[in-house]
Amino acid sequence: MRQFDHQRPNPARMYDYMLGGKDNFAVDRQAIDQLAELIPEAVPLARANRAFLQRAVRYVAAAGVRQFIDLGSGLPTQGSAHEVAPHARVVYVDHDPVVAAHARALLARSDRAVVVEADLLDTDEVLAGAGAFLDLDQPVGVLLVSILHFLPDSAEPQQAVAVLRERVAPGSHLVISHATTMERVRRGPTAGGGADRTPAEIRAFFGDFALDPPGLVQAVDWRPDRPKLVGDWTLPSSLMAGVARKR
Repeated sequence: MRQFDHQRPNPARMYDYMLGGKDNFAVDRQAIDQLAELIPEAVPLARANRAFLQRAVRYVAAAGVRQFIDLGSGLPTQGSAHEVAPHARVVYVDHDPVVAAHARALLARSDRAVVVEADLLDTDEVLAGAGAFLDLDQPVGVLLVSILHFLPDSAEPQQAVAVLRERVAPGSHLVISHATTMERVRRGPTAGGGADRTPAEIRAFFGDFALDPPGLVQAVDWRPDRPKLVGDWTLPSSLMAGVARKR
């Protein structure tokens, strides 16, 4: 297995640290601590995003879906899809060969989750890899959680997601969370050269799939599993989320 470069921060390890995981190095922790000083809501947003993924996976599994494709997954730690839905089969997709190698090591003992090293924009490669482990003639949950905003419009992510919508079976679900316009982001480019899209532009990723209630809302407001309490951190309107179904 290729080794992580422990001298340089890695986005997958940084995310693991934000979620309270242990698959990270000191350089990753230092990078996140510095980021949190600049953007105090960064860590709460990451945790809100993971909580949304977990609620969405439980919801889709309760609808009878028993297989998932997690695109741009990073490391499958801290309550990832295969942990939330232990009876489902899960394909994790990441284009970083080092992240994919580490993810395979983490899943070495699992017979219900595998890793496909592919760019999510290469839909043929993604679906070929997923199809070797899943039955794509049956409904699947497609997870695009906090990844599309890293892709600029020039990379044509709308077209890639449209292909996925077309090729999954009826009864499949599309799960998306995506950064939306906020003042801090408008003052500078999105990290990684991506795109900070409006709610209408995010809604377009769902195409003609029917959004399940409550629709496209802030991630913390998508089917929360507990009422908001006085003193809860109020997150900015910067992360939208929704789940839609193919009829």
